[in-house]
Amino acid sequence: MASIMEGPLSKWTNVMKGWQYRWFVLDYNAGLLSYYTSKDKMMRGSRRGCVRLRGAVIGIDDEDDSTFTITVDQKTFHFQARDADEREKWIHALEGTILRHTLQLREAETGLVPSVQDFDKKLAEADAYLQILIDQLKVGLSGATLHRHRDFVCSSMVESIKHCIVLLQIAKVNTLSARVILLSPSGFQAAVFNVMLLYFKASVLKPLLSLFAEDASQVCKSDQRPSTLSVGPVVTVMGSLQTPTPNSTGSGPSGSSSGIASPAHMPLPSHSVPDFSYSSSEDEFYDADEFYQSSTSPKHSASPLTNEALKRPNTTESLNSSMSNGTTDADQFDSHDDRDDEGEGESVEEHKSVIMHLLSQVRLGMDLTKVVLPTFILERRSLLEMYADFFAHPDLFVSIAEQLEARDRMVYVVKWYLSAFHAGRKGSVAKKPYNPILGEVFYCHWDLPSETEEPSTLTETVSEGPVPWSSTNSVCFVAEQVSHHPPISAFYAECLNQKIQFNAHIWTKSKFLGMSIGVHNIGQGCVSCLEHDEHYVLTFPNGYGRSILTVPWVELGGECNISCSKSGYSANIVFHTKPFYGGKKHRITAEIFAPNDKKSFCSIEGEWNGVMYAKWATGENTVFIDTRRIGIIKKKVRKLEDQLDYESRRLWRDVTLNLKRRDIDAATDAKHRLEEKQRAEARERKENEQQWETRLFHEDGECWVYDEPLLKRLASQGH
Repeated sequence: MASIMEGPLSKWTNVMKGWQYRWFVLDYNAGLLSYYTSKDKMMRGSRRGCVRLRGAVIGIDDEDDSTFTITVDQKTFHFQARDADEREKWIHALEGTILRHTLQLREAETGLVPSVQDFDKKLAEADAYLQILIDQLKVGLSGATLHRHRDFVCSSMVESIKHCIVLLQIAKVNTLSARVILLSPSGFQAAVFNVMLLYFKASVLKPLLSLFAEDASQVCKSDQRPSTLSVGPVVTVMGSLQTPTPNSTGSGPSGSSSGIASPAHMPLPSHSVPDFSYSSSEDEFYDADEFYQSSTSPKHSASPLTNEALKRPNTTESLNSSMSNGTTDADQFDSHDDRDDEGEGESVEEHKSVIMHLLSQVRLGMDLTKVVLPTFILERRSLLEMYADFFAHPDLFVSIAEQLEARDRMVYVVKWYLSAFHAGRKGSVAKKPYNPILGEVFYCHWDLPSETEEPSTLTETVSEGPVPWSSTNSVCFVAEQVSHHPPISAFYAECLNQKIQFNAHIWTKSKFLGMSIGVHNIGQGCVSCLEHDEHYVLTFPNGYGRSILTVPWVELGGECNISCSKSGYSANIVFHTKPFYGGKKHRITAEIFAPNDKKSFCSIEGEWNGVMYAKWATGENTVFIDTRRIGIIKKKVRKLEDQLDYESRRLWRDVTLNLKRRDIDAATDAKHRLEEKQRAEARERKENEQQWETRLFHEDGECWVYDEPLLKRLASQGH
């Protein structure tokens, strides 16, 4: 990689509220991205600002191929390239620079001993700069050209010599203190020879340096470093924590001699590396989040998992047998939904070292499906349970079937769909639900009040339904993790009295976007109104976890569609992601179309977690749905002791308990035991050449379908 990369980029400034042209210079060796108002100002050394790259994090927008961000020193800088190719070049160069200087920081913090190769590398640098000086003297550079280059060459050469001496000192100290021989005899002889050669070269350089005595002394005064590495505060990306680290970035190249620019193209002297990223106008950076501390709590022990937790018994027999335990309705259901979630509002500040380590293992655009994420970012429930939140308003779901006209049914499908997302967030801070174990299932139901049904029918159970202990007027829900790689979840819901069902499958594909994580929800769902023989096929938006280094939050993005082939009605829904330079969060727009019409009869806009307004073709404006005013009906889940071993809450009970206690180590151990058991069973199946058999769903083409849906059961009964 070249020592210096430069070129134009646009930078967002809050002062002008817009993009402004800047000339950028990336110094790979100093780990610094400087910017100037023009190339001419760069030649004159009038720097507008700079971004330190040590410990920085690059972010990209999954929906914009020209912009990117750099987050460091509690600031987020926004940049825009000419096109996708230009952005890729800058990101590639920036990632290499960040990696190099972050690794240097990590080595310094962990106390790693420099190797002979490090020493040889610095020695080669000193030799290369010596050769440049000799070549300049031989060709007799003009006074102006020589004056332009000599400060840079001198300071860089002296810096490399100092690094060689320091590396030798560190190696010597570590060797003596450890009382072990770190080098082989031949390696030791080579090191001694290199030291002698180094001092010989230094003595040769002395008369050469005297040629520039006056200017060289000025360089040393302005950018002086002692013969041992200075220890100064370095502010990391995570905020105000100051970690003393060797200040070894320097201002000159640190690659091999082959990578050094020729004298004719020698760059201008680089600026010293500042302690902070800065702009001449401190209002030019935008959307930096402040960090806050959160306390830790005492640790508690976790109970071990049983070895039978993931065995597969007969599902139907287990469900029926678990019902005959003599419990009353008041004792039958878990109060987990009533839990206090205030404890989940902490930031990730206390775990920043783990987050930074995780970020160092991934690259932009990387698939995170197989990446093990730290336990502390987990929400206290499984992804399967989170999907049940699609029915947090079960009354809206069943009201679809109550509409007499196809047009109204489509409107109510859209209304239920748009109400289905806000309930998924349990706290102010976004967290990740557990990745379900293969074969894991989740059962729940919602009881709906009814003014028309006889009281006796409200307690009549649906023995053949997915949730046998629910009533005929309940909305029942069941979900299963049907595949682990790729991770596919299937879920099904129904209401017998209203003769409506829903079947869906979602394949989650995660992507690392720097400061964000994007989750693509691949799959579809289908609402079936059985009395009208209508099937509404719908897709799901993508999810984005933003500000993963500070206080994470979730937003939805992407275009979704709902269509009914029988009636011809359709809807287009767009979840808008928030642009960093303005705009609101959580915006949606939607259009509902009649058959064969290109103009919608209903336009909807608003916030998916707030108020949405409808504008009808008649000119009338109404509140389409207000998620803040409609009540969430809590789901009912059996108590842990009544659940099957492979039900979500029972499987993850130890992880959940320790997360609630904030005993992260115990929660991690419990999570690890689950994952190891899953791997062991996968190896056993592979050795025995056995295929995994799903419990409740089967694959039908590219979809996963519930084995015993209401449609099938009613058909067998002659309805």
